[in-house]
Amino acid sequence: MDLLPTVLLLQGLLELSLGKFRNVLLNQTNPVEAVIRNIASNVTVVIFQVHAQQNSVVISFDKNPSANSSGTGVDKGLISILRPQQSVCTWYLRSLDANQVLSTAISIPYMEKDPIPGGCNLEFDLEVDPNIYLDYTLVDIHIKFAPANLGYARGANPPACDSGTGQNSRWRLRYDVYQYFLPENNLSEMVLMSHIRKMSEVRSIKANGVKMLTLTTDDKTNVYFSSLPGQGVIYNVIVWDPLWNTSAAYIPVHTYACSFGDLVDNCSSLSKLSTKIFFTVLAVLGLFTCFFGHRFWKTDLFFMGFIITGFFSFVFITRVTGLGYDVRLILTAVAGIIGGLLLVASWWRFGSVLLCMLLIGLVLGFLFSSVVFFTPLGDYRVFRDDVVFWVTFSSIALMIPVLFVGCPRILNLLACGIIGSYSVVLAIACYIYTSLAYITLDLLRRILNDYFSRAYTNVPFQTNDFIILAMWIMLALSGVTVQLRRERSEVPFPPHPYLIWKREKERRSTNILDPSHHIRPLRERIHSKLLQIKEIFQKEQPAGERTPLLL
Repeated sequence: MDLLPTVLLLQGLLELSLGKFRNVLLNQTNPVEAVIRNIASNVTVVIFQVHAQQNSVVISFDKNPSANSSGTGVDKGLISILRPQQSVCTWYLRSLDANQVLSTAISIPYMEKDPIPGGCNLEFDLEVDPNIYLDYTLVDIHIKFAPANLGYARGANPPACDSGTGQNSRWRLRYDVYQYFLPENNLSEMVLMSHIRKMSEVRSIKANGVKMLTLTTDDKTNVYFSSLPGQGVIYNVIVWDPLWNTSAAYIPVHTYACSFGDLVDNCSSLSKLSTKIFFTVLAVLGLFTCFFGHRFWKTDLFFMGFIITGFFSFVFITRVTGLGYDVRLILTAVAGIIGGLLLVASWWRFGSVLLCMLLIGLVLGFLFSSVVFFTPLGDYRVFRDDVVFWVTFSSIALMIPVLFVGCPRILNLLACGIIGSYSVVLAIACYIYTSLAYITLDLLRRILNDYFSRAYTNVPFQTNDFIILAMWIMLALSGVTVQLRRERSEVPFPPHPYLIWKREKERRSTNILDPSHHIRPLRERIHSKLLQIKEIFQKEQPAGERTPLLL
């Protein structure tokens, strides 16, 4: 790993060079003075930034920080507007934690034609604020930043931020928002330090990050992304001046969408025990359905009924009640079991293959439509509109049962293989991070949260995901192939159980040669058994004469 040696400074200076990273250990009691010397005369602005993984640091222009001359956080920076003849810049660093905090620092120079990030700040404390502010929940991540201004020469007055909307004002600037994912299942701070440098300078941001969107000055400078708890991600913004074709980068910001300090549900153990139990049991049933679902038709119906009823029950319970997560999951499991049994009972009574296959086809169509919107297609702006999204989603989902209406057995085999194997993927996601879980999780978030439609749902796809995807495909193909070969000489579906029972009952009542015709009714047989049991516990009569003597 290409990391510069960590510098331990308890007293003294941290000498920096423009564009070079330095790792430094900070503490609370001894501020570190960071100095850059011999700054070239063509440099008009220097952005100094410092990054730590989880403990906040304080960066300031003065030894005694004030609100309008300092910043506090895990990813913070200050911008120094250079005066004529100035060739030295100084900043002060310290941590808020009593223990030593590993951080990395860098200073980046810009020229007079480069735009100034945060140069038209009207919202935050700093006069010129190049920082990106990040908030997260378990559902989404929100980043916001101050608008930039046009660059200008040393000693000149900055361009007015509200002097008009023409091409000679800041309104010509464009903002490109970039995203970069850290390696999956890796919470190391050294890994963060080595990757944060890839998102600090304009050239490296364009080479390593993924551009998610472009904002104009007419747009609000805030963006939402779907939250990925436990997965490290870095965001940054490049402001571009199309007239001079120059760019500048804001201060990159990172998050894991979780807390390192919580004793329960921290970044190292996100899945609850109830979630692991629920999806592990579901995976066992799904794996059985994947290879044997068509032969064991009632089990197949129970599995699909469990999924349908459980999903809608969880949505309803979450929307209507304020119950805790564990209670909601237990109620979902109970509702799923009842729903599965009801679907099996309806098949036993009515025997409608068409109705059962319609429900099974809808489950498969639901998953297929979720996969479609899991791709980059789901981030198109047209699908920000809920009406457009749900009409398109429903149309894709309905397409599956319509396409296979003439071959229900093939539809059922595909549903058993694909849905059954995906339940295994969901179980794996409870123990190891994989982006494949968000195929259905992001859809559930959109149903449960009114504003999730504004979030970009891009996820990483790294080594773990490729391995688990290959396993999913292998299980699905194996399950479909095994069942297709085993069932090709069998009837497509079992006959109507209620009609079989009714026909058998009529046959027994009319055919006196059938031994079953002479079997007593169930009530009489039960009464006879009870009498036999009663005789066992009766007191025995004494031996000898059992009748009275004749007179």
